[in-house]
Amino acid sequence: MNLSVSIGGGLTLKNPVMTASGTFGYGEAYSPFVDPGLLGAVVVKGLSLKPRAGNPPPRIMETPSGMLNAVGLQNIGVEAFVEEKLPFLRSCNVPVIVNIFGETVEEYARLASILDGVDGVHGLEVNVSCPNIKRGGITFGADPAAAARVTRSVKKATRLPVIVKLTPNVTDIGAVARRVEGAGADALSLINTLRGMSVDVEKRIPHLAVVTGGLSGPAVRPVALRMVWEVRQAVSIPVIGVGGIAEARDALEFLIVGASAVQIGTANFINPRATLDVLDGIRQYMNRKGIADIGEIIGSLRTGGEAS
Repeated sequence: MNLSVSIGGGLTLKNPVMTASGTFGYGEAYSPFVDPGLLGAVVVKGLSLKPRAGNPPPRIMETPSGMLNAVGLQNIGVEAFVEEKLPFLRSCNVPVIVNIFGETVEEYARLASILDGVDGVHGLEVNVSCPNIKRGGITFGADPAAAARVTRSVKKATRLPVIVKLTPNVTDIGAVARRVEGAGADALSLINTLRGMSVDVEKRIPHLAVVTGGLSGPAVRPVALRMVWEVRQAVSIPVIGVGGIAEARDALEFLIVGASAVQIGTANFINPRATLDVLDGIRQYMNRKGIADIGEIIGSLRTGGEAS
């Protein structure tokens, strides 16, 4: 049974199951539950040039079938990551994708330059889509031209494969995807969280300190699936599906509509072994269907009423 997939830039994964940035820390915290070496790749928590405290609490709120977060990209900074966190990941024999974000185009390029050639880093995921920070993030991702500028600057600064993470908070995600592809992106990941809010009706105040946050979890999966399907038809580079994947059936939906790989996010908070459960479920599905190569599943959606 062949589970290997290509996610662009010459990077091949042994299977299509990845972690989603911000939901798996830097890997070590989950090691009592998950051997990272069994996964296709680990995408680490987003990194900035300097350590970042994030937003004030409260910054997480459970919602029906989902979660609102306004953590604000709290992180230890790129230098501390390389010195303190990367050694563990190097020992896991797993491709490491580093999620990066900046407040200016120059900061994105600087981060890419710092990580270029670092032993143990196999690719970059460029976050132009976070809705929880005042500068950078979605400011770039909602504007096709700005997203392309960031992509171009990162590509010039590194030889690593570059995956651009897209925001769903746009009118035409296909237009953004095409501009980013034209700027040199090796792959796309989508979606990031949907912007939402929640109110304490007794106190008549927002549940989150910064009022709005990013909605994730099963509630967003149909939106994410539709956007992955649309983007896959708009570009020729690989697409990685993210959004509400909690079990194998969810992941298979994304693969069938054309995603080359999937990322497991919020489900990790509920079930620390969610990634391995999804991977095992994909294997069981392939075995039950008599499928020897996962490539037979990717992009196999039938829209004319055919049945298998």
